[in-house]
Amino acid sequence: MADEDVATRAPESDAQEAQTKSGIPGDTKADQGAASMGEITRYNEIEVYVSKPSDYPHNSGKLLLLLTGGTGVHSTNNQIQADKYAAEGFLVVMPDQFGGDPAPTTTTSTAPAEAHPTIIEQVKLGVASVAKSFTIDMWLARHTPEKVLPILHSVLTSVKEEYADAVSSGGGIYAVGYCFGAKYALLLAADLHKDVAAGQRAPETQAEEGMAREGPQIKCGAIAHGTQITVEELAGVRSGGNAEEGVEHEVSVYDGVPHGFAVLGDYADEGIVEKQKEAFEQMLAWLKKH
Repeated sequence: MADEDVATRAPESDAQEAQTKSGIPGDTKADQGAASMGEITRYNEIEVYVSKPSDYPHNSGKLLLLLTGGTGVHSTNNQIQADKYAAEGFLVVMPDQFGGDPAPTTTTSTAPAEAHPTIIEQVKLGVASVAKSFTIDMWLARHTPEKVLPILHSVLTSVKEEYADAVSSGGGIYAVGYCFGAKYALLLAADLHKDVAAGQRAPETQAEEGMAREGPQIKCGAIAHGTQITVEELAGVRSGGNAEEGVEHEVSVYDGVPHGFAVLGDYADEGIVEKQKEAFEQMLAWLKKH
């Protein structure tokens, strides 16, 4: 659970007049100064950030699909997040789910707000808010399951072949999803009709009679502060594709933090920093347990 009123400003923004932010809630932290350790490559013309354990291939690790929020694969924070999982023994592949079209950015002033804004200022703020909302809606309309799922399936087909050792070592593919990516971690854990998996039909529409299904593409997943997730998508998660078998799960609520807190970022609020660490350790423990 999130509290949008909690400050999320990164320390390095203190010296700036304004801060560029992604338009998607939870993707607002400025990139950290630290350098990432992996590399960006391409599979079927799709950009993918790959971060490997330091002892790979001596230790094949386990293949982990990391699905980001709207800032995408070029965000330093997302890359360092992938590196953290790699340091724990996972071979991490983080695909560009957006085809080179990450979430739109907005510039938000860091100056103190007026205690009593004038009517004109209130109107300006209202117009800006509507424009930002419209921009985000337009971006989301371009990145639907029909567009994203084929990208993910294409990448998975390639990496399962290239990193067959890691897939075998883990007994399947693991996944973590943050914000936008959380929805797709759930869809990959579902028993989908084949036309949905291929991007030929929206998941919520009626399937043709007799349409075949394909089982979950991942063995185990963990998500944080997901967006646009439906009850049906949660209910659709399967264990090995067996609808009769219950799905082991764990849910934690983190109070007093902003949406997006689990994504790596520099926070001035130590409380947020500690809960960010807790969330990472919880997700890591879940993956290692399975």
